[in-house]
Formats: sequence, C-alpha cells, structure tokens
Amino acid sequence: MRISLLKSSGLFIFLIILLTSCEKKDEVIDGTDYQKERLTELIIPLQKGKFITYRVDSTVFPNFGRSTEIHSYLVKHVVDTAITDNLGRPSFRIFTFISDTTGSGPWQPKGSYFITILDDHVELIEDNLRVVKLHTPVRNGNTWKGNTYLDEDPYGPQYSFSNDDAMAQWDFIFDGGLQPTVTIKGNTYSDVYTISEQNDIDPVTGPSDYGSVSVSQEMYAKNIGLVYRELTLWEQQPNPSGNPPNVMYDPFVIGFGIKMWMVDHN
Repeated sequence: MRISLLKSSGLFIFLIILLTSCEKKDEVIDGTDYQKERLTELIIPLQKGKFITYRVDSTVFPNFGRSTEIHSYLVKHVVDTAITDNLGRPSFRIFTFISDTTGSGPWQPKGSYFITILDDHVELIEDNLRVVKLHTPVRNGNTWKGNTYLDEDPYGPQYSFSNDDAMAQWDFIFDGGLQPTVTIKGNTYSDVYTISEQNDIDPVTGPSDYGSVSVSQEMYAKNIGLVYRELTLWEQQPNPSGNPPNVMYDPFVIGFGIKMWMVDHN
C-alpha cells in the first residue's frame, strides 16, 4: 500500500510540474505579443532631437474639383519633449517642419502632434483627431477600431464625404505579420509590420456616376517608426445641369490623397 501511494504521489507531482511548465511556456509566448515594449519598437524613438524625414506626394483637386494636381515636398518630424495630454496622460510632443523636395530650402514650421503610449495601444492626436495607431497583440490578424474616437465628419467642412460616419468602423489590422525585409521607393527596411486600415474602391464608370476611393495603409519598421503611409479619400459627385431631355453632367471631385515614405532619420 505504501509503495502504491508513493507511486501515485510521484505521478501526481510529475503531472503538476509538466502542466506548470507548459502553462509558463504558453504565457511567455503570448506575453511577448502583448508587451508594451512591442509597441514602442514600432514608433519613432521618443527621445528629444530624434527625427524622421518623409517625402510627401499630396493629391488635391483644385478648380472646384474639376482638376487634379500632385504637390510634392519634404516633412520632418522632430521629437520635442514629454508633456501631459488633455486627458492628463504622459505623452510626447512632435514638431513638424516642411521644405522643398531637395531639402535645400529653409525648414518652415508646419505644426505638431502628440503620441501617447498606453499599456495596450498607441494613440496619436493631430488637429484634434485622435486615432489608435497601434494595438496589442502585435501579431498577424489582430484587429481594432482605430478611428473609434473620430467624429462623424472628421474632415469637414472642407471635405464632407457622404460616408464619413463609416470611418469610425474601419478595422485596423496587422496584415501579413512580421516581414523580414521590405523595399519602399528604393530603401530597404528590416522587420516591418503592415497595418491595413481600409481598402474600399467604387470605380467611376462614367461622368454621370458616383465613385469613391477610401484607401488607408501604414508600414512600421522596428526601432525606426513609420516608414510608409497612404491615406486616399475622395468622391466623385455627378452634377446634373440643364433640363430634360438635354441633361448635361459636370462631375466634380472632393477629397485628397497623401502618400509619404521615409527618406532620412537619425
């Protein structure tokens, strides 16, 4: 009886050790995806004087939406200092400066924004627009409502889209997992995550048709920060004029497009 009891006790202890070891292993694997440090790896290093410079191609629709132009320039993002945001949380202020595409001209102040790192997500506030840029777990397929804090008409009244309220429902997603190397505009980066935010295209099939493009994507390189961004939002609105049966159409476009990629950093 004593031998049987000892054997049973030994087996019970062995099972406890085995289960505990497996549990700890699983916790370690899952825990790395949820760590706050995984978020800080993907944003600009928040140290005073750190900067990232981007080439920007901005698409606009002048002449009351009847023409298309692309304006190109450089924008430098420079880490300034630690602050407290309007919700009383520790944040960092980033100043932005603009110059011509060669960078040889003077850098003119453009504006500022704030980065707030929380335990499970990163928020960016610019022009009173608050967006959840990153969210744990940092792994393929994770989704979150990145625009949940935006108003129904976040870009109005200048750009009032018919489907603005849908922006709050966009699903941000870590798309494809960690990419060992990515080449963007001739520059190669290591350890890159792509975040797909929206990809909704309603093609224009004729001058009298409605059409729209809502495309938003960002790419982050570990220990560098944002290295690529596209945000394209526009709608073509048919503008009927005249009286039937001789109805003529004068379509116009409202919206904008931004593509930016990193060209320098320290």
